[in-house]
Amino acid sequence: MMRRFTNQKELVRPAKTRFATACITLSSIHHQKNNLRKMFTSNEWKDSKWSKEQQGRRVVQTILLASFWTTIVFTLKVSSPLVRVLRLVDGEKKPPMGYIYEAMDRAKEAIAKSFNNNEEKYKDIFTIIDRRWELQLHRPLHAAGYYLNPSFYYSNPSIQEDDEIVNGLYSCITKMVASLDVQDKILAELSKYKRAEALFGQPLAIRQRDKISPVEWWDNFGQSTPNLQKFAMRILGLTCSASGYERNWSVFEQVSFPLLYVRM
Repeated sequence: MMRRFTNQKELVRPAKTRFATACITLSSIHHQKNNLRKMFTSNEWKDSKWSKEQQGRRVVQTILLASFWTTIVFTLKVSSPLVRVLRLVDGEKKPPMGYIYEAMDRAKEAIAKSFNNNEEKYKDIFTIIDRRWELQLHRPLHAAGYYLNPSFYYSNPSIQEDDEIVNGLYSCITKMVASLDVQDKILAELSKYKRAEALFGQPLAIRQRDKISPVEWWDNFGQSTPNLQKFAMRILGLTCSASGYERNWSVFEQVSFPLLYVRM
């Protein structure tokens, strides 16, 4: 029955992660809002065996609640930008470590914009995101990757003034490099990277900032800063998975579950 009312469209849209699957399914449900309401108020539904069951009646009550659809819209405003980050995290084309920090910034900006920058509407969401970002996704590593990604660093001078980003870089240097002597050498070599000196300032290196992966860029143009080159390639060569998003996704499951009961 459902497929007839939804023009043969399935509500459940599988994705790589449960979080993404739940969010994409919610989007599909929202897209089919009018068709679903038609189905659950149709004579065909009323005459069906499911309409007599307790759970079937609960589904109808849920579908006809304005608050249900308001909750879906709220959830999509929050989740859609995060799903885009998930796709980047699990992408196969390039190691994502040098891209996730900027992607999360863009996701939060998109969420804020969807609520017309009314902080009262999204501040609790940002608290949850920041906590997950800090505990599960290793923010210092992503901050260091952002700093060492030439595509972002040279196009955004404010990076050098961002306390969180610089702290993330220094934290990774002290934690990942055991030798104090090498730590000092990395710090000294950073000045060449900051000023785009030596090979970093070559026209070819400048052109390639946005054309090749950060790891390739450091491999090709980092010879004048060997200690920093090794450290940067180690950071930028790291990959991550979306598993950190897999916990606490039950809110999305709870919103979408009532409809998933009716698989007719």
